[in-house]
Amino acid sequence: MALSGKRILLIISGGIACYKSLDLIRRLRERGASVRPIMTKGAQEFVTPLAVGALAADHVFTDLFSRQDEQDVGHIRLARDCDLVLIAPASADLMAKMANGLADDLASTALLATARPVLAAPAMNPRMWAHPATRRNAARLREDGVRFVGPMAGEMAESHEAGLGRMAEPLDIVAAAETMLEDGEKPLKGRKAIVTSGPTHEPIDPVRYIANRSSGRQGHAIAAALAKLGAEVTLVSGPVAIADPVGVHTVHVERAEEMRDAVLAALPADIAVMVAAVADWRVASAADQKLKKHPGESIPTLALTENPDILKTVGHHTMRPKLVIGFAAETQDVESNARAKLERKGADMIVANDVSPATCIMGGSRNSVRLIRHDGVERWPDLAKEEVAERLAALIAEHFHA
Repeated sequence: MALSGKRILLIISGGIACYKSLDLIRRLRERGASVRPIMTKGAQEFVTPLAVGALAADHVFTDLFSRQDEQDVGHIRLARDCDLVLIAPASADLMAKMANGLADDLASTALLATARPVLAAPAMNPRMWAHPATRRNAARLREDGVRFVGPMAGEMAESHEAGLGRMAEPLDIVAAAETMLEDGEKPLKGRKAIVTSGPTHEPIDPVRYIANRSSGRQGHAIAAALAKLGAEVTLVSGPVAIADPVGVHTVHVERAEEMRDAVLAALPADIAVMVAAVADWRVASAADQKLKKHPGESIPTLALTENPDILKTVGHHTMRPKLVIGFAAETQDVESNARAKLERKGADMIVANDVSPATCIMGGSRNSVRLIRHDGVERWPDLAKEEVAERLAALIAEHFHA
């Protein structure tokens, strides 16, 4: 087990998501990790050091100027005597301190003093997460090597508040920590990869949009699997309700045109895996106001126009990656349609699947795929989407080491 015997320095900063940290401690210890907690002043307003210490079975550190804890320069010792620094929840305030090198309490001082890997699980109101200052701070922290898991989209603790800002679930954070601490060969180290994932939302008016049932699970799993093998991954994701993969730079978009622009901005790359279920069409002219239904009036006509073909654009680009893989979600003639797509789009491989409603693949947790290449077809059994991702990542690694 990747966490067995590992020492985790858990920093709990202020926010209602602190209650999840209690379960997180239990999950980490179940997997053999030891957890040493630091709590900020804000965190102690939501959960008590007594509860945290009971679950961690360790002393809870709270005060930079504690006479007892600082006798041997305790903040330096804490920063060094660990295998991973985990911040959950990571508040907007603590992220701002980290990004700007501030050290005015025990948590921020330990973070400034550590040379260990750092994993952050942000949690805050969606408006705070979307604020330009927070986005700048997150980008700076990624450049500094901090890994992120989450945030996720959903309902907030505050009434009538929803959006992107929920802390990732404890098991997702545990999985991210395991990935960071896993030893093993990194056959894709030094390779750059672009992965697209999820649906796109094409606006009809400010309220309605054209979309599909894609959950993003397969694309996110592939991005995570490539990162696990050492690749530097940029994930371009449409609107999804799952956490960003750890160790991956995620760019969030809504429309197909935004996804195309983000993919092209990520070039050059060695690998492109176009998994996203991009809407083929968009409304030619989206309404500025919500379309209203009035008695006696005819149903409005929506004029559609074609969206950019991102796979084809990448497959024929002057900076075309060495390996281009597309996905084909079909409901009939799966192999013949996928083969035609392979030739037309300039891809090296198409991963095809049957997404008829009876298969429950679109939006589900399992997948059954066929790899369409220029020299034949390889049929895989029904697998969890994570297993599909691991198999595909292994094939990609083999391609570069053949």
